[in-house]
Amino acid sequence: MPKKSKELSALSVAKIKATGRHSVGGVDGLCLNVEGNSRVWILRAVVGKRLDKDGKLRPHRRDIGIGPYPEVSLAEARAKATELRLQIRNGIDPIAYKQEQLEKFHIQKMRDKTFRECAEVVITNKTRELKNEKHIGQWTSTLETYIYPTLGNISIGTITKVDIAEVLRPIWAEKNETAKRIRGRIETIFDYAKAMGYFVGDNPAEWKGNLEPILGNLKQESRPHPSLPYEQVYEFIQHLRQKIGISPKALEFAILTACRSGEIFGAKWQEIDFKNKVWIIPKERMKAEKEHRVPLSKEAINLLKSIQPYSQPQEFIFPAPRSGEMLSDMSLTTLIKRMHEQKFKENGLGYIDPKQNRVITTHGFRSTFRDWSADKTDYPREVCEHVLAHKLPDEVEAAYLRGAYLEKRKGLMGDWAEFCENKT
Repeated sequence: MPKKSKELSALSVAKIKATGRHSVGGVDGLCLNVEGNSRVWILRAVVGKRLDKDGKLRPHRRDIGIGPYPEVSLAEARAKATELRLQIRNGIDPIAYKQEQLEKFHIQKMRDKTFRECAEVVITNKTRELKNEKHIGQWTSTLETYIYPTLGNISIGTITKVDIAEVLRPIWAEKNETAKRIRGRIETIFDYAKAMGYFVGDNPAEWKGNLEPILGNLKQESRPHPSLPYEQVYEFIQHLRQKIGISPKALEFAILTACRSGEIFGAKWQEIDFKNKVWIIPKERMKAEKEHRVPLSKEAINLLKSIQPYSQPQEFIFPAPRSGEMLSDMSLTTLIKRMHEQKFKENGLGYIDPKQNRVITTHGFRSTFRDWSADKTDYPREVCEHVLAHKLPDEVEAAYLRGAYLEKRKGLMGDWAEFCENKT
């Protein structure tokens, strides 16, 4: 029977200074290992058996660290050593068990990703995939507006279909098209989370048989974007020019060029040919996937030159004030809403589409331009349609118009700018 070590007191342990391993008793194999200024508790114990070099099974003695002294007191070291001895008696290797627990914790930590963290990776991937910078911006802006405040910092592995339904419900009826797009984006983010092992189970953002019974389908009514009657454009622009900042400039440029907001937001200085007064939008940013040449009126050129000194050092002509990145749809929507509210206080009407009784939108100014060109000018329909970059049915005709009607479009855009400048 092995000799039992003398059970030292806490005071005796404190006096140990000599280098080496010192048995302290109380628990078989418990030692204080001293090396220089380092003093560490170690439990020397037999943990199973192992093959020696001769192929024979021998007791497998192992040193198990318990912690530094005096941070771990003698009493704590004995208690921990007793616990480890009990594990060994039950057939558990404490070192292997600890390593297994650490690996499980590491795996769990790796899997414990928030919804926002997963979304940011997906958006980065989409940046390489999507050609339209406006669409990339919409991913970020819609998630920041509608999803992140509620689900952004929650572990994605704990989110349920009920959670998703609850964040979509407030906008499901009022902004159904936006809500449907957001649902699709959430579904894509969960596909990524499933592939990475951050989420287990069916995708909670799936529609059929999942969110559909909770949110329900809505009858879709195709309605044009609310637009301002062209008789009110002059008054609107005069009001707009009282506003300070890059958003009012972007909105005025959108009105003068009759371009889509995404084309405005993505506009870069290298696309502007000041000599020929043409804005060349590359096909990658066009809905019709064809390069579009936008004739620039004198007023549009003057607007660009007015912001050139503080905008040109940046990539975008109309950069977001804080980040320098693209403006978002929300910036112009908010601007129009505030202008409408201000005007409403003055005349009780504001800026409303009289046919729909809805507040006008940025996109609606394209309809305003089209109504004006049809009612007040004699330009051919094809010329007006090409200004709006609408896809013409005949490709040969479209190719011809791109070149042959450029001068006519210059005249049309000049007339439109003059109309916007002068009260009728």
